[in-house]
Amino acid sequence: MTFEYFIGSRYFKSKKKSAFISFITILSILGITIGVMALIIVIAVMSGAESDFRARILGMDAHVLLMPYKGTFSDYKRITNDITEIDGVTKASPYIHTQVMLRSSSRTAGVVLRGIEPDTTVLEMKSFDSSVLQNTIERNRKQNLLKSKIVLGTHLADILGVIKGDYVYVISSKGMLSPAGHIPAMKRFIVAGVFQSGMYEYDSSFALINLNEAQKILRMKNSVTGIGIRVTDIYTAPFMGEKIAAKLNEKYPGSFFITKNWIQMNHNLFSALKLEKKAMFIILTLIVLVAAFNIASTLIMMVMGKTRDIAILKAMGASNKSIRKIFIFKGLVIGFIGTTLGMCLGFLGCFLLKHYKFIELPGDVYYFTTLPVQLEVLDVLLIVGSTMVICFLAAIYPASQAARLDPVEAIRYG
Repeated sequence: MTFEYFIGSRYFKSKKKSAFISFITILSILGITIGVMALIIVIAVMSGAESDFRARILGMDAHVLLMPYKGTFSDYKRITNDITEIDGVTKASPYIHTQVMLRSSSRTAGVVLRGIEPDTTVLEMKSFDSSVLQNTIERNRKQNLLKSKIVLGTHLADILGVIKGDYVYVISSKGMLSPAGHIPAMKRFIVAGVFQSGMYEYDSSFALINLNEAQKILRMKNSVTGIGIRVTDIYTAPFMGEKIAAKLNEKYPGSFFITKNWIQMNHNLFSALKLEKKAMFIILTLIVLVAAFNIASTLIMMVMGKTRDIAILKAMGASNKSIRKIFIFKGLVIGFIGTTLGMCLGFLGCFLLKHYKFIELPGDVYYFTTLPVQLEVLDVLLIVGSTMVICFLAAIYPASQAARLDPVEAIRYG
């Protein structure tokens, strides 16, 4: 240990005449601790919310959607096989996406109807809060029970006032002309199950049926509106979409395919979450800045109280750099202690929130009923690094003032 660090550590030992300075030092450490703890917990909750949104959205939507520029296309089986052969694609499944009316015995609602192939569906059921839909589809893969059956979102089932086993009518504008005018297509389906994705937009407006049933009621013969695609790395979805569209447009010159990816379709939501996360980081960093002012005031008072000591050290040959090191060392030690305590308390808070879920949120207001928590290493490193930089900057001015003291004047008037 060099003499700068030795003297700096000695200054932490309180004496009666410097008890007030030691008290301010404790307040500085507590300020840093509270600031770091709040930052870690809040940023972890924000990261957890972003991850939770992403999981819920990708549970109901494909990573990439392939569709024709206009209308529908019929050669979807061969195109699906071509897509699955592309490197980076894990699954591809045709679908029909349209809007229809659902009518129960007492109520009516406009819904988004999605026709899917249960054997190849890109829906990721593991992200659902309820496994009803997953169990239904897995059972139907063996028994083909989804035919003439429909699966509704939980809020949609409440809107229609139906439960499993009830009947609903799917009413589509793709009907037929008669002497009396246009007659909408209508077919009765039995409710096979109810799913809960955790996203109100899906749970209140989505209904799933077998792809063949959707083709019949919409009079689409052997056509689909698009193909849902899942890729190995979800963040390469924009690149994979362009790659898939380019390959298919080259192979099928008469067709013009376009793609949409999950990042593009949910850009506003995730941009808002990122902006909110940055705003919370900046706001909560103000707590650390307040504590940094306490560090600066503590060191300034210490410099004033140690004027004669500093003069003697300089008279004995200590350089300005050495004097500066002593007080910067103390500022960094205060920051390190506060940061370490804040990290420990922040990790403890995240652990309690994640495993005990003692904070409950109303499910009809928020997307989740408990606070989602996800600690990310980069976030923690950013918080710790920013805190230590702030503490270092707070110590520079008092340390520089101490280094500029004239030893002769300090001894004479100290």
